[in-house]
This record gives sequence, structure tokens and C-alpha cells, in this order.
Amino acid sequence: MTKIAFLLNGTPVNVDDVAPTQTVLDYLRDFEKLCGTKEGCNEGDCGACTVMVTDPTGQVRALNACLLFMPQIDGCAVRSVEGIAHPDGTPHPVQSAMISHHGSQCGFCTPGFVVSMAVAHAQGAQDHDQVLAGNLCRCTGYAPIIRAAVAAQNAPVPPHMHADHGLLAQLHTKKAVEAAEDRRYYHPTSLDDFANWYFENPKATLIAGATDVGLWVTKGLRDLPQIAFLGKLKALQSLELTDDHISVGAGVTIAQLKDAIGDIYPSFGQLLSRYGSHQVRQAATLGGNIANGSPIGDAPPVLIALGARLHLRQGQRRRVLNLEDYFLEYGRQDRLVGEFVEKITWPRAAQNLRCYKVSKRRDQDISALCGAFNLEVNAQGLVTAGRIAFGGMSGTPKRARFVETALVGHPWTAQTVEKAAQAFTQDFTPLSDLRASSAYRETTAHNLLVRYFNDLAGKSIDISEVTL
Repeated sequence: MTKIAFLLNGTPVNVDDVAPTQTVLDYLRDFEKLCGTKEGCNEGDCGACTVMVTDPTGQVRALNACLLFMPQIDGCAVRSVEGIAHPDGTPHPVQSAMISHHGSQCGFCTPGFVVSMAVAHAQGAQDHDQVLAGNLCRCTGYAPIIRAAVAAQNAPVPPHMHADHGLLAQLHTKKAVEAAEDRRYYHPTSLDDFANWYFENPKATLIAGATDVGLWVTKGLRDLPQIAFLGKLKALQSLELTDDHISVGAGVTIAQLKDAIGDIYPSFGQLLSRYGSHQVRQAATLGGNIANGSPIGDAPPVLIALGARLHLRQGQRRRVLNLEDYFLEYGRQDRLVGEFVEKITWPRAAQNLRCYKVSKRRDQDISALCGAFNLEVNAQGLVTAGRIAFGGMSGTPKRARFVETALVGHPWTAQTVEKAAQAFTQDFTPLSDLRASSAYRETTAHNLLVRYFNDLAGKSIDISEVTL
């Protein structure tokens, strides 16, 4: 069993009898009888289970309790909806605003909205449509909820919402180790120690954000015999931006990545804003998005187009390979036994990078296909270099090398683009599935190349705006 210590609504809690795959949602409801945190989808989509988590650095995040395992909150402060108001009962500004603006109908989703709003309020965030995109309301009462968020945004943050970080410094936590009996649980703080441990225990499941692995447990009902939680490995959370290159640790979250590179690559930043929900982006890591090998992961096609290199580690041995070479076939990657993703690096220069995600809905949806385009065009109008990659077009994220060849060395014209687009049939034989047919994917890839041409010509199109 797992031993952890954390703050719950401002009160120290020590737990030594919980399984490592016990979710925070189930713990709050079943053990603490804090039933304000609701179970809706149990897969990180609806936001009804949202809780506030403050880590030892003071970072405050809104996370889905249904995909958060108890060891992940060790040494952190957690506030459920019951802990948002002041201890004397004075409502938080967002709670008062929700009442004043009639932001609740049936009420089932309301706790999740309130917690998400309280986190945004503490962060000073005012992009409410983005912040609340991970909270769904079956009553469709979004307008009064947004009005409530706007009404509360300039109110001072209540003092008790600042108290958790100071209390964490006083919380006694000791270095987590494997459980003595079944050796199921490992929470390393040293990257070297972890590398050696994983080399000796290569069948262990690695958990960073748990936004994917969490579903193995909550939906797949899988047992995880041996687990390593990577959240305390600060070495995996490094971010380095120079004039020449960018280096991102495998443990950097999607939200952190977006904040770091959004101004450098606006198109990539916009794509990352559509990665899952706000809560998922706060937890999911770039390394996890790559390591799971999904053919429809949103980050890999963009990183391939950027010329990214993957840094892998097995014990004390390290190697580097081009990201495009990591994906071998569906469900199989070039990763040795006991080897893990340490970081991702790529050249910074890419002024013509554009990323396009095609999905049935804008937020919280898996791509039917995701295309990334990165061409260089000289002053004479010739394409001098190019990298084009897609997710969702094959069993792996993959470059469109035939299309690239048809473009490089040729004038950057509509005629060249139209001719080059015919080569998509040589690069991909898309499958038909519930997200899109093969014909749809092929036609859309063609059209995205045309869209890219228009983008570079200054004729960009915002597909979220409909003109009648």
C-alpha cells in the first residue's frame, strides 16, 4: 500500500492504506465523504470532478480528479469545492458571482465550474472561454457562467487561497520509496536513480500526467502490477530556449509548452490550445504524448515538421534519433527495453510553420488528421527546403516525403502546390474509421496544403468564423 501526505482543504492528511491506482475522485467521495466533487464521464472530458492542486513550488492547477492517482498529490495541497469558500463560510468571489448571475441550473456540473473558475481567479487568467472549455454543462448554461467569471475576475484573491503554499513548507513529507511488500510503487526524485531502477524493472508502468494511463484503470479496468510516478523528477521538467534551439524535458506539460513557445510558433500554440481540455493540458506531458506512440497524437507531426530529435535513456546509456524514426509501425516504437524519453530538441528557426488540426468539434476532440507544414521559400520564390508531416493518415505520425520532393526546387505557385498534392496518394493510404473515411482524409490533406499556400500568401482563414 501507498503512504502519502498532503493538504486537503487546508488540513494535513496522512494516508498509508490506499492503493497506488486509487483516484483522487474516489478517495474524496468514498473516504473523505466530500461528495461535491462529481463523477461524470470518468475519463477527463466533462470537468465535473475538477479539483485545485498546488504543488510545492506554488504552482496552482485545475486537474481532473478522475485521472489523478493518489501518489500524484503526495506533498501537494488539494482543494475540492468544499474548500473554495473561506473557513468561516464566506463565499469565494466566484461563488458569489455564480449566485448573482444564476450560473447554476441542475447543479451537477457546478462544483467543477466553481473550482476551475477559482483556479483561474488565483492565476489571474481572464480567457474564460479557454479556461472553462474543459467543463461541460448539460443544461447549456454557459452564458451566465461566463458572465459570473467576468464579474469575479477583478475581485481580490481571498487570503485563504494563498495559504496552501506556505502550509506545504510545513508539511512533513519523506522521500517516497517502493512499498516493502509488493514493490508496486516508486516515486523517484533522482533521475539517475530512476534510470537504474527502470533498467532493472522494465515492465513497470511509467506515469507522468496519467491522462492516458488513467483511462487504462478507470475504463479498461487494468491492473498495474508495478508503477513509477515521475512527477518529482525535476530534471524531466527542464525547458531551454536559445536563439538557435529549443530543448523540452519529457515531463513538461502541454500547458507549460504552450506558454513557452506560443509566441515563437503561434500556429503551434493554437494547436496546443486544442489539446484535450484545460485540465488535461495542465497534466499531460510532451514526453507522454510521444512515448505512447499514438498515430493521432497532435504534437508528433508538428515536431517532425520542425526536425525534432528524441533523446532516450537506458540506465546510464543515452542515444538520440530523429523523431520520425521513432515511430516504426502502429503500436511499435524504436524504444529499447528499460529505455525512456528524456527530452526533445529541435532547431528554433521555422517562420513558415503552420499546423492544422481537423476534428469534429474544436475542443476536447481527437484529430481525424493533423497536418504540419514547414517550408522554406527563397527571395526568388523557389522552395528550398521542406518538411511536411501528418498524424491520422497512417499507423504512425509520418512525413509526406513524396509531396516534399514534388515541392522542393520548384516555384512556390498554386500550380506547383496542386501538382505536388497529387503525391499524397504515394505517401499515405489512409484507413477509414469512425472519425473519417479514407477519401475524406486524402481530400483534406490535399486541401490543407492549399490552405498552407494561402496562409503564406497572407490569405489566412479562421475556420472558427463563418461568413454567410
